[in-house]
Amino acid sequence: MVQGCENVRPALRRAPQVSYRWVDPDAVLNDAGTLAVFGFGTGAERSTDPRWLPVDLEVFDAPTPLEIWQVDGPVTHGRVGELQWSSGDGWLFAAITLDENLHGGPLATAASAYAQLCDFVASRRERHVQRIWNYLADINEGAGDTERYKQFCEGRAEGMASFFADGFPAATAIGHHASAPRLQVYLLACDEPGERVENPRQVSAWRYPRQYGRTPPSFARAMALPAQDALAISGTAAVVGHASAHEDDLLAQLDETLVNLEALLSSANMPAGFDTQSPLKAYVRHPTDAPLVREFLQQRLAGVPVLVLHGDICRSELLVEIDGWRYA
Repeated sequence: MVQGCENVRPALRRAPQVSYRWVDPDAVLNDAGTLAVFGFGTGAERSTDPRWLPVDLEVFDAPTPLEIWQVDGPVTHGRVGELQWSSGDGWLFAAITLDENLHGGPLATAASAYAQLCDFVASRRERHVQRIWNYLADINEGAGDTERYKQFCEGRAEGMASFFADGFPAATAIGHHASAPRLQVYLLACDEPGERVENPRQVSAWRYPRQYGRTPPSFARAMALPAQDALAISGTAAVVGHASAHEDDLLAQLDETLVNLEALLSSANMPAGFDTQSPLKAYVRHPTDAPLVREFLQQRLAGVPVLVLHGDICRSELLVEIDGWRYA
């Protein structure tokens, strides 16, 4: 017996590589290590491959790239009921798309989506959820507790039940403008736990006061993936404490958002700033603001790949939100 071998930890999983590329989807789906591929908007191709997800968000840039997740090693994939999945090298992609017309509105649809996803992930070796994306229609419609985002938050909490009792993953929730009232939820999970990261400039989302709904949002500000080689960053906007800042001032909101992103990098002990290997998404409420957002980010984040998408932020006064990845 080798002395001290009981103290040797297995190597943690290398983070999936996320990139934006202008490639043929069939070609990249034929790559052995492709975990997931995302097309955007009404022009996205369709495929029966469970690793392919057409996302209900339009991109302001043309031609539109694909978002590609790749891991080390072969990938298996399949479907379980309404859910699609793929796994490889200790990583799991799972997604579900539900029509609200068939599930009874945003609350019931979110509850069903999360119950199905949590049940599936609980059956897997890759049960440590790192990151979740949520795209729903008309996110700001309704007043008070009937606002659709607040209804979604209630349904999400009902569906996840105690699954995240040890802490929430990073997450994004954005409103789409597709004609059908679909809810799309997809996630990245691993067979090793990550480390949750909060922003010292912001109140943790699950501690928001009552004014933000009966059920506060359920997410961490970011997640350091298991090998600490990448940070998965939640949707980040101009929020200080728990309050929105700079109402109706796009450039000031962009400035505040970048300050929040840097605070997250510092909290995670990641290098300051973003580089050419750190893809981001910018969700822009008003299409007329897209050129100004693109220009601002090109000046402040030169060389960083940024996908600029038409999406509504979860608070009607916020004009832009940014999420993405920072690799160490």
